[in-house]
Amino acid sequence: MQTAITRLFDIRHPLICPGMSYIATPELVAAVGNAGGLGILASGPLSADATRAAIRRIRELSDRPFGIGATLMMPGAADNARVALEEQVPVINYSLGKGDWIAEAAHRYGGKVVATVTTEKHAVSAEKSGADALLVTGHEAAAHGGSVTSLVLIPAIRKASRLPIIAAGGFADGSSLVAALALGADAAAMGSRLAMTRESPVHAKTKDMIRERGVADTLYSKNFDGLWCRMMDTPNARAACRKPLGLLPAAFRASRMARRMGMPVLKVALGGMISQPQALRQLALFGAATESIRLAIQDGDHDKGVQLIGQAQGLIDDVPTVAELFERIMQEAQACRQRLAGY
Repeated sequence: MQTAITRLFDIRHPLICPGMSYIATPELVAAVGNAGGLGILASGPLSADATRAAIRRIRELSDRPFGIGATLMMPGAADNARVALEEQVPVINYSLGKGDWIAEAAHRYGGKVVATVTTEKHAVSAEKSGADALLVTGHEAAAHGGSVTSLVLIPAIRKASRLPIIAAGGFADGSSLVAALALGADAAAMGSRLAMTRESPVHAKTKDMIRERGVADTLYSKNFDGLWCRMMDTPNARAACRKPLGLLPAAFRASRMARRMGMPVLKVALGGMISQPQALRQLALFGAATESIRLAIQDGDHDKGVQLIGQAQGLIDDVPTVAELFERIMQEAQACRQRLAGY
């Protein structure tokens, strides 16, 4: 199945693994590439040196195209994007920030740039800033999906932009891939589905919990990390979403995060509290959330951890290899197309 996205990235299948923190590791990214899709490395929890090492590890495991994600609002994200540019990563996916400088630098070596967007306005802006494709994230998605469902958002952005579209939010099988294409997308990102593969580092306990959950068993709140965010419905997640973090606890958590990432603590915490209290609070919320996410994914700890997951969790009931999953999805997509052709 060839689309504008498969041609743009030189991949076999219009299937994408988005840059999920602690999940989109070099091993999963390489497995996705080797199976014919495009994997995007999650650089959020990584330092610049760790990002460089991860990029080189992917290249040891696969000779296929891959990407790296950079959430530009996060501390260290711009440095990680610069590392990706220095390493001439084939695809760079940025979000929550201006990526014109990334596009300009990537295009010099033939790289491609994907902008993650949730509104038509953001899509138009990304196109003007030099993006080559859009990752359009609907309301159903894990983490920071938009306020509009994929069913409506994808065709709306298709009208607003000429760029190839990767649809994210609610896609987990062959039928939903065909649905994404019918809505105007050129590929589907299946983060929750790929988190439930053998190559995924998600803890076995967490995988069991995902398999047991239904499509309605998620929470959507702005209190967890400061942005509207979707996560698995658990008692600890409900507690984490009960009320937003105050400024003083935010300063404390920002200090801890700055220390872990090798950033100047006083500048981030005290200076931020005085000059940019809202930016500090957002930074602190991200930092606190990052540790909660890590605990759920790596340790299977849901007493302290929170698992970001999309509503598609209710469609997932097994843990295949990435190669097995992609073969199944493409077979399902072909069967769906044949069924539709019979109407």
